[in-house]
Amino acid sequence: MHENEKSCDSMALVFIALGLIALGLVVLGSAGQGASQGRALSLFRGQLLWSCVAIALGALAYACPLERLERFSLWLTGGSLVLLLLVLVPGLGYKVNGARRWLAIGPVRFQAAEWAKLGYAFGLAHLLAYSRRDRKSFLKGFIYPGLFMGLPFVLIMLQPDFGTAVLYAAVGLSVLFLSGARLLYLLPAIFSGISLFAVAVAYNPVRLKRITAFLDWETHKLDGAYQLWQGLIGFGSGGLTGVGLGQGRQQLSFLPEAHNDFILAILGEELGLIATALVVVAFLVLFLIVLKNLPQAPDFFQYCLILSMSLFIVLQALINVGVVTGCLPTKGIGLPFISYGGANRIILCVFIGFIAQALVRWRSHAVPKAREG
Repeated sequence: MHENEKSCDSMALVFIALGLIALGLVVLGSAGQGASQGRALSLFRGQLLWSCVAIALGALAYACPLERLERFSLWLTGGSLVLLLLVLVPGLGYKVNGARRWLAIGPVRFQAAEWAKLGYAFGLAHLLAYSRRDRKSFLKGFIYPGLFMGLPFVLIMLQPDFGTAVLYAAVGLSVLFLSGARLLYLLPAIFSGISLFAVAVAYNPVRLKRITAFLDWETHKLDGAYQLWQGLIGFGSGGLTGVGLGQGRQQLSFLPEAHNDFILAILGEELGLIATALVVVAFLVLFLIVLKNLPQAPDFFQYCLILSMSLFIVLQALINVGVVTGCLPTKGIGLPFISYGGANRIILCVFIGFIAQALVRWRSHAVPKAREG
């Protein structure tokens, strides 16, 4: 692969992220109309500020060589676990709608599980690189990574944040599989995880209600599936080209919290199926670019790191689209770069910065250690 082609791939990733951020700001301006005028303006200003911070930190990540950061992997991982533990401490963990997901330090509140993604990605890549020659081994190739992935999964489930816990598990298992772990080990683990998750849902009335509403959302369109029902109405109203920016009705208090998890429904109503499909294609192109360049990774650490970062972006998008279209049960996961939120946008922009840097720095003539052993 020529250097110019790598630079184009890197620029394409950056332009996709910036384009989605810009689109998110435009749609947010419309989605916030369901709130008061002061609240809508506050949402837009906040998102604009977070977007600027996220882009700046993404540029900083682009300038930080990954090979130098590898030595700090354990520190980043430890810091992430500390954050996930602190959020469960009364007085530090801030509870909203029955879930203790935010850390409150003075006037500053942030979602710990979002920041923990950085340490999770670095820690998983470091562990898999350390044991790369034993990745077919049951102990070093599966049990050790499984224990590493299990700890943050359990801590996030305790908040509880089932959607983010599923995202972490999906990323971890995907990286394990694509890095060479045996399917013979993975399939029983996946089955066991699904079984435990089902038990946890069964003993949580809120989540159980979401599942029953998902299985028969038309019957529950006035209670458990109300948000999904209104979102589907928005998609149907938009047709191919949409009703026009600011002309949609769902954000006018019909679709609750339209600027968060269900912002894609607002986009579908106002800009139509074509724009919605282009958003989905943008995430697909992003992942395909990463997959095309992964064989050029100079070592197994960077291979696993960039893979996990890209999966955090793409799988989050996949889950959100699945939820908004009624293909998955309702979960509190936003659409990357578009939904309202600061921490998620910052972390994903940092991921884009690291990925773009990697694509530029990887050399085609290097023998990829990711395939060694």
